[in-house]
Amino acid sequence: MRVQSLIKLLVLPLLLLSMQSWSQNKSISGKVTDAKDGKPLIGASVKAKGGTNGTTTNSEGAFTLSVPTTTTELEVSMVGYTLATVGITGNNLLVGLEPAIGTLNDVVVIGYGTQKKKDFTGSITSVTSKDFVKAPFATPEQLISGKVAGVQVTSNSGEPGVGSTIRIRGQASLSANTAPLIVIDGVAVDNGGLAGSPNPLSLINANDIETFVVLKDASAAAIYGSRASNGVILITTKKGSKSGQLKVNFNTTASKFVNSELVPVLSSTQFRNVVNSKGNPDDIALLGTSNTNWQNEIYRVGYATDNNLSLTGGIKALPYRFSIGYYGQGGVLKTNSIKRPSATLNLNPKFFDNHLSIDVSVKGSISESRFANVGGAIGGALTYDPTQSVFGGKQIYGGYFQWLDASGNILNLAPRNPVSTLNLSDNTSKVLRSVGNIQIDYKFHFLPELRANLNLGYDASTSRGTSISLPQDPGLIASGLFNGSIFGYSENVKNQLLEAYLNYTKELTAIKSKIEVTAGYGYYDFLRVIPDNNPSLDFKGDTLPNPVFGVPNKPQYTMLSAYSRLIYSFDNRFILTATYRTDASSKFPSAGGNRWGQFPSAALAWRISNEKFLKGSSVISDLKLRVGYGETGQQDIGNYYSYLAFFTPSTPTASYQFGNAYYQTNRPSGYNSEIKWEQTLVRNIGLDFGLLKNRISGTVDVYQKETSDLLLFTNVPAGSNLTNSLFANIGSMKSEGIEASLNASIIQGKNFTWDMSFNATVQRVEITDLTLNPDPTFKGFEVGGIAGGVGNNIQIHSEGFEPNSFYVYKQVYDQNGKPLEGVYEDINRDGFISSADKYRYNSPNSDAFFGTTQTFGYKNLTLTTVLRANVGNYIYNNVSSNFGAYAGFNRNDGFLNNLHSSVLETNFQNNQLFSDYYIENASFLRMDNINLTYNVGNIGNNINLRLSGIVQNVFTITKYSGLDPEISGGVDNNFYPRPTIYSISANIDF
Repeated sequence: MRVQSLIKLLVLPLLLLSMQSWSQNKSISGKVTDAKDGKPLIGASVKAKGGTNGTTTNSEGAFTLSVPTTTTELEVSMVGYTLATVGITGNNLLVGLEPAIGTLNDVVVIGYGTQKKKDFTGSITSVTSKDFVKAPFATPEQLISGKVAGVQVTSNSGEPGVGSTIRIRGQASLSANTAPLIVIDGVAVDNGGLAGSPNPLSLINANDIETFVVLKDASAAAIYGSRASNGVILITTKKGSKSGQLKVNFNTTASKFVNSELVPVLSSTQFRNVVNSKGNPDDIALLGTSNTNWQNEIYRVGYATDNNLSLTGGIKALPYRFSIGYYGQGGVLKTNSIKRPSATLNLNPKFFDNHLSIDVSVKGSISESRFANVGGAIGGALTYDPTQSVFGGKQIYGGYFQWLDASGNILNLAPRNPVSTLNLSDNTSKVLRSVGNIQIDYKFHFLPELRANLNLGYDASTSRGTSISLPQDPGLIASGLFNGSIFGYSENVKNQLLEAYLNYTKELTAIKSKIEVTAGYGYYDFLRVIPDNNPSLDFKGDTLPNPVFGVPNKPQYTMLSAYSRLIYSFDNRFILTATYRTDASSKFPSAGGNRWGQFPSAALAWRISNEKFLKGSSVISDLKLRVGYGETGQQDIGNYYSYLAFFTPSTPTASYQFGNAYYQTNRPSGYNSEIKWEQTLVRNIGLDFGLLKNRISGTVDVYQKETSDLLLFTNVPAGSNLTNSLFANIGSMKSEGIEASLNASIIQGKNFTWDMSFNATVQRVEITDLTLNPDPTFKGFEVGGIAGGVGNNIQIHSEGFEPNSFYVYKQVYDQNGKPLEGVYEDINRDGFISSADKYRYNSPNSDAFFGTTQTFGYKNLTLTTVLRANVGNYIYNNVSSNFGAYAGFNRNDGFLNNLHSSVLETNFQNNQLFSDYYIENASFLRMDNINLTYNVGNIGNNINLRLSGIVQNVFTITKYSGLDPEISGGVDNNFYPRPTIYSISANIDF
């Protein structure tokens, strides 16, 4: 009895205290959203200010929290957003979190691991999906165009699905591949091109991408060693949700493509005037009665649709994301189109109390393209006689007007009707591609600081295409083929990788240190199977024969790698990163140690803002100084076996006769048994800063790159080898530059916001050596082939100059500023003009380039603009030089050619292909993108709707007289125009 009484005496006060405490609590409900677009935020943390009890938001962004009645404020936080303190004004709060600017605690993939932004020691830039260029793209690299300092993304043309030229801190090679290494979810994808695909990256759905991480300097990229000389781009796709709640997203975009620019050629009236004034009676008699704008005849308004559906959620311990997409576009050039369905599956389960993580990623697509004869159609539209009509010709040629001789036969030297060039051919391809991997990460139970990671991946594709010429094709008829022809091609690519590494991370609190060590091994195999393409086959009737393929060619190479990395931080102030990688490639001989390349790097960062004299500063919220040094390599040359001695079969016309029989012989081919790695050394100094709680943040980097043992495809002196040219390690080059980026939240009002980002790059690339032995008489290697003659080049690689510098004569002008035909400056003052008087005049490389993004928000409206500018880049106007002379309209008897309108300015009678008159300043300011988005919000049953209107390639300001000032390589010839694109888009979240 006494025990029971004692229990009652103890429990009763506790119950009373509990009831009193409960009676002093209140329940608060609310919803947390993104202040920018109104989307609900899942997993946001909500707690009473000064208290310990808290909760997280559910799949709809909603929460319910019990807090003491004395609580007046809540603290709401989420990774990637600024902490919000909210007053409790009722029981149904609406909290909008502002995205954090330059969030230092964001975890970023850096290659074989992750790292917080605040701990970066190298030059690394991360661009997340919320910062992508807001527009539909067939190729994902355009998502970061103008977004990253030191990175130029130039679309190669306006062709559907075409690739881009990506340069990170300029080019580091001359003849080897200058594209960066691209790694998608841990799989390094093949950038060597694929038959039947205008761009390998176009086979990846841009809608599935979550982040781009650009590793720019060697201290960041050297962990990828042999393939990192041109920088590394890490692409991470979107993953499943840990919340388990199914989320459905559907977005659809309809686009209209309009070709707003045409090459200036003579109109029909101008052309008649030229022929009547400068032609002979036979020429005048060839004039027609029509007024045809041939460019309008080959171009059209193109349309595109982009539809994507994604399912994101989790089933118990299995987060998943599955998406399907369809992109279809008709090009502005008639008969040109692309269709691409795609699918992606990501599974990210965790087991054994999160000690075992398995990431499975599979991406697949089917790309079906119809290719137009770009060169034939566009070149023909510029030169075809504008006084002739499209039709009115013989039915044997499809009724198209064609130039015929007196007997009614095709004039072989005459151009073809450009409309017939498009319509009398059917060139199609089908490419299936899949990129995938499984990555297993295990954190040991007995030693949780140690992790083991295994990555098994593949990049496989198969392509098949046919090029069909119909029986009405005048070229075939002129060759005696009256039934048309078919040409088939195919290619299979199978790349495999196995990577395994151990990672050990340990906090050493006693000495204020943290250490992270990574060591791994990699095996990579690259195989292409390329059947011998069959010659053109004559076919009859409506049934096409299947192309027959010969014995396949199977180029293959293998790489072995060992890599390690140490990251040591002290007192959250000093961070040291050191990496070392060694690679062996079967592209190089084992003799002499040339097969293995060594690629070390080191970088040190000092977080100045964590020093005592800056802690607590109300102005400087982050300040970090970085210094880095490292080496990277290059082995990406097309010839896999350039060091091996081998024989190749001679052509049938070179057969050897024994008696009455002819035998094909084998002949030795050229090789270089001493070829080895190209190596690039990079030095980098950087400063990262954040002001006013990172409301303003930015980065400044100064770098220098030096490439030695250039893999140069060079001519071989006669008699010294078995070939005219081969790859050899000759010469060196360097590049220097300054990069700066600035992000600012300029206005953060209740209804109006203004965010700005800006980046600028100043760079210089120079060839420092091009010979094995000093030779002051050596001019350099001429490159940059042009139209208007056989074997003509307009550019040169020379010591002391930029790569691809234009190599031309200096034009002399009269007192009125008109160029004098055939009159050039005698540079060497020897009394006559010869090739020795050519000089190097500018280059296609820009001296500086800039990008800026402005985002304005007013209530539910968001306006985003993207501007880019290039300064100091030049272009050779090959269209003008090739078609800008009066002699061109009657180059051959029996037909007429139209002329470029520049002939009215120069009055050149004959072509002046090497005059610097045609080297034009192509600096430009381009409005890439305007996006206006309205967040409609909840339209019922938890359905959120956003509507967007988008314009791409809005306008370009430039002095360049040609079609487009942004042409990779710097030679403007039959360029497929980039259209202006008008789009409307709807995004729905369920």
